[in-house]
Amino acid sequence: MNILVLGSGGREHAIVWKLSQSPLVTNIFIAPGNAGTAEVGENVNMGVGDFEAIKDFALQNKIEMLMVGPEVPLVEGIHDFFLADAELKNIPVIGPTAQGALLEGSKDFAKDFMLKHGIPTAAYQTFDKQNIEQAPDFLKTLNPPYVLKADGLAAGKGVLIIDSFDEAIAELQEMIKNEKFGEASQKVVIEEFLSGIECSVFVLADGESYKILPSAKDYKRIGEGDTGLNTGGMGSISPVPFADEGFMQKVESQIIKPTIEGLKSEGIAYKGFIFFGLIKVNGDPFVIEYNVRMGDPEAESVIPRIKSDLMELFLGVGNGDLQHKEILLDERYCTSIFLVSGGYPGDYQKNKIIGGLDQTEDSILFHAGTKTDPESGDILTSGGRVIAISSFGQTMKEALDKSYNNAGKISFEGKYYRKDLGRDLMN
Repeated sequence: MNILVLGSGGREHAIVWKLSQSPLVTNIFIAPGNAGTAEVGENVNMGVGDFEAIKDFALQNKIEMLMVGPEVPLVEGIHDFFLADAELKNIPVIGPTAQGALLEGSKDFAKDFMLKHGIPTAAYQTFDKQNIEQAPDFLKTLNPPYVLKADGLAAGKGVLIIDSFDEAIAELQEMIKNEKFGEASQKVVIEEFLSGIECSVFVLADGESYKILPSAKDYKRIGEGDTGLNTGGMGSISPVPFADEGFMQKVESQIIKPTIEGLKSEGIAYKGFIFFGLIKVNGDPFVIEYNVRMGDPEAESVIPRIKSDLMELFLGVGNGDLQHKEILLDERYCTSIFLVSGGYPGDYQKNKIIGGLDQTEDSILFHAGTKTDPESGDILTSGGRVIAISSFGQTMKEALDKSYNNAGKISFEGKYYRKDLGRDLMN
């Protein structure tokens, strides 16, 4: 089969790396891809939002499946675009329609969906220019800190956690009236702050049934001890020790099943990944957020643990017979550490030569912000998050030691990585 994968990050490299191992796959094209994906498929210079170009490429190259990595083309309706086109409608798309993608594309939609279907989440209210004057009254019903979330997609930057009541009011004004996050914050969800420990759970769904993938914990803050600015993710660990069998049974019965049944009851045929961002509070799971694609950096520790043929699972999604597919998992730990550009998540420089890639051993390197210099052949940095180093181990420490050992062998100007991943899980 010929498959087209949209995206350019570590998540896409992990997925393409896994798909390339399937005997069912003939050709893998990645748009736009990176220096790593070029080693296991063919990169295509095409934007993930250029639906007409994607159509032309799919028809010219006899694409038989579209796998959508990032959330933006899903929210913008790439799946609907395929379904509405006579020449594309029979090509399965791994990723929900625009209606299903609202679970990530609109915080207000997601919270309303959870409320409607009895899925445990924090208390909330949504505000816009029409009812912003009522916000102080709602804030007074909450204990600080206060959580403010831009309703729409804000590239992971639209969530503020604020200790002061007055500051929360001021930030709300900035978000709604001054559009601090553009159109994304024309509506803002204010919710109660939940105190606990976070983890991510993923399922692959075909509209009727689902398969649960390994759990993972990611590390969002730039600084050690979870300090500093939020990033796209500084690394991840799978499985999560506290997400034991009892906890996961609660997750499935209280969150996963009601989500799948809720989507069906609303007439949404959801085909693709669902990412449940969870927090464990006094032993019980609550949903912080939904994402409608595989997580990144979680994919870099979760995908390697899937022993089954990923293409076989994707075919189950496309054909609606996922329940008949078997998912086998590697019981070992997999840890993934991100090397990032100096200055990230603020301003950073690109085009730094990356050295030492051939010196690493016993780890898998998943490229994110990389490109190949067409003249010299050097691998260069091209983004904030540059390379994820993923390693297996019988224990979390063994896996982390391998990743950290190889992190020291890779070099580029300004390289930075957190050295404390997993410490919170081993106490």
